[in-house]
Amino acid sequence: MNITLRITDRRDNSFEVEVPTDMGLNLMQVVRAFELEPEGTVGVCGGVSMCSTCQCYIENDIKVPEKRELEEATLSRLQHVKPNSRLGCQIPITKDLDGLEIALAPMM
Repeated sequence: MNITLRITDRRDNSFEVEVPTDMGLNLMQVVRAFELEPEGTVGVCGGVSMCSTCQCYIENDIKVPEKRELEEATLSRLQHVKPNSRLGCQIPITKDLDGLEIALAPMM
């Protein structure tokens, strides 16, 4: 099954992408796979909640998984954090995310 996501990059360009739900991907990997940002600028830590390069803002009311302690700790030390900030590496792609809209946070 594929879902549709709307992703706004750091230059304010918006993209609608179709993403499979059966590949075990997360939002950070989707941004990288569709090359929505230059190589080496998203997911620098490899998706282990240790950097801010996949920080994004949840822009609509689609329910995403709750933040875990490590994600909270990483977000607490970042710039540009808002109440709707998340680390894309911590949001797995599931059918429940169909219609999710995110915007990538500015680089530090």
